[in-house]
Amino acid sequence: MVTRRDARFRSALTVFTACGALAGAALVGAAPASGAEDTGTIAPGVEYSELDIPAAKGVAHAHVLTVDLRNPHVRVDLLHPGAVASREPVSRLAGGQGAVAGVNGDFFNIEESQHPGVEATGATVGPAIASGHALKAAVPDGQRFGPALPPGTHTNDVFGVGVDRRARLDGLDLAGSVRSEDGTWPLGGFNQYALPVGSVGAFTSDWGAVSRLRATCGTDTERAAPCSSDTYEVTVRDGRVASVADTPGGGGIAPGTTVLVGREAGARSLRKLSVGEHVLVRHRLVAGSSRVPYRFAVGGYPMMTGGVPLPGLDDRTSAVRTAVGFSDHGQRLQLLALDGAPEFRGGLTIAEVTAAMRRVGSEDAFSLDGGGSTTMVARQPGSDTVSVLNHPTGGAERPVPNGIGVFSRP
Repeated sequence: MVTRRDARFRSALTVFTACGALAGAALVGAAPASGAEDTGTIAPGVEYSELDIPAAKGVAHAHVLTVDLRNPHVRVDLLHPGAVASREPVSRLAGGQGAVAGVNGDFFNIEESQHPGVEATGATVGPAIASGHALKAAVPDGQRFGPALPPGTHTNDVFGVGVDRRARLDGLDLAGSVRSEDGTWPLGGFNQYALPVGSVGAFTSDWGAVSRLRATCGTDTERAAPCSSDTYEVTVRDGRVASVADTPGGGGIAPGTTVLVGREAGARSLRKLSVGEHVLVRHRLVAGSSRVPYRFAVGGYPMMTGGVPLPGLDDRTSAVRTAVGFSDHGQRLQLLALDGAPEFRGGLTIAEVTAAMRRVGSEDAFSLDGGGSTTMVARQPGSDTVSVLNHPTGGAERPVPNGIGVFSRP
């Protein structure tokens, strides 16, 4: 955990002035955040800096990573614990995958107080791609956890990096189907904690062992609506129906096996399937604007495109936040995490953090989960492990389902 800053460190901070000037986006040689002997350069192409930001609720303190994707030794990818429905602290995710730095990622299904007896899955709201492999699709907009979305944004919005090593803001939609002798039905969900009303969702080994019951709770417009009483589950193994059940189950799913969960009309469709029947399940994530395949993508919501903030950004609710942005045609990234120490806990509004991202060089910016989830970690010079650079608001790292990892090879 980061220690209290001494006077020498305080004198080295980069500060936003009242007029918004930014001095030194990358503090090579500045005093350390965690007591290391050297700071600034985390790895070739990865720089770290800090800055104070005057805001409506007092001064906020930001930790910033700048990542140069033009450096062939640097890449970013999804940090995740190996299962969609699972959580770990960012430091453990980064350390386990060998990242030199990272931040937390998407908003997620953190609790289920509205549905007694239903287990919170810990799964994220939006789509996720890791190392070119699609892990999950987005839940309906009304099933989202987190603050209200800005006008015109949706749960399928992502920040991603393509195989061309350029960052983009985009939307990823699910395209899939279930085909059998009894008909063909569209796939409405893929490894997600909430299915659209009347749909069929597919769960694979990437989901994990958590119960799939939550997927049939709520509606497309009301997260707290009761769970559906009309459900059905079909297990497909090696292309044939292996078993059926009236309610969604739990437990790990073996590789090569797909569990189909239906609610309402989707349940009625699945009831047509018989044990032993051939079934073909297809699913993929389709980009809304990019023709370049994504190597990595994480959910959240856009705040700024082309240097212009989105209309309707919240300018009243201040909080500790995490954001990612990019510039130079997607070749330079900026990762920002606010400090949750008591003196900085006033945080920033979405409008303020958007302005902060523009001042650190972002032309496009994207909001990630904040509050107790906000965490930035990095490997300090001379260390083989990452350490936490900010003060998490809860006093310790919150386990999260994914994050953005920065990787650097010699």
